Amino acid sequence: MPRFERVSFDVEGDSVVGDLHLPDGTGPFPGVVVGGPMTSVKEQATGVYAASLSERGVAALAIDHRHYGESGVQPGQYEHYPHKIADLKSALRQLRGHPRIDPAKIGAVGVCLGCGYLAHAIADAPGIRGFVTIAGYYRDVGEMKETDAVGFAEKVDQGRRARERYEATGEVESIPAVALDQDAAMTLQSTFDYYAGRARHPNYTNGFAVMSREHFLQFDVQSAAPKLDLPFLMIHGPNALNPK
Repeated sequence: MPRFERVSFDVEGDSVVGDLHLPDGTGPFPGVVVGGPMTSVKEQATGVYAASLSERGVAALAIDHRHYGESGVQPGQYEHYPHKIADLKSALRQLRGHPRIDPAKIGAVGVCLGCGYLAHAIADAPGIRGFVTIAGYYRDVGEMKETDAVGFAEKVDQGRRARERYEATGEVESIPAVALDQDAAMTLQSTFDYYAGRARHPNYTNGFAVMSREHFLQFDVQSAAPKLDLPFLMIHGPNALNPK
């Protein structure tokens, strides 16, 4: 039976913890890093895909990003895209250096917003053999601003104020990651059913640091596209979370 190996590695002085799901045998195996949705941990979507890939002969690494799960860097529940991209770049290097992984066969698999984080992580990474995106959240910052310029600016400013409060007092202003009846990072029924229901896990916290909004809202996934020149498979459909 495939299994996983606990790994940890340093990113900018912080420790990142992950599960490397390995196929049966000694290898060397092709390997992928799996990037996942905002606020998620390695026991949720990324772990499910990683385990399934390992059953099919591909080693797959799912991580707890800094500020989440077992990686636990403070402030908690901080969706800071430069950190997430740096974590994934380090995860790719970790995978390439593993003794049971073929360093010439490294790829990336993104789920939801993890597609965007990985797109930026691999844009200047050497030797990535392929990129697969699954139900990607291909957020368009320009369109978001056009749709609600005032609301967009207010939320970015809310995040800036929360960050300044944290820097002055150490207090993290938080809202739920998922909720249906109050301000939250995700308010769709489908995301609530996933995080509060079938993907509930002790390693997951239903929380979102408000200061995330300063940078998270301005994270442009699509700007990575012109920088990618490698085999690419997009898996999407009319019932995906973000069907456009």
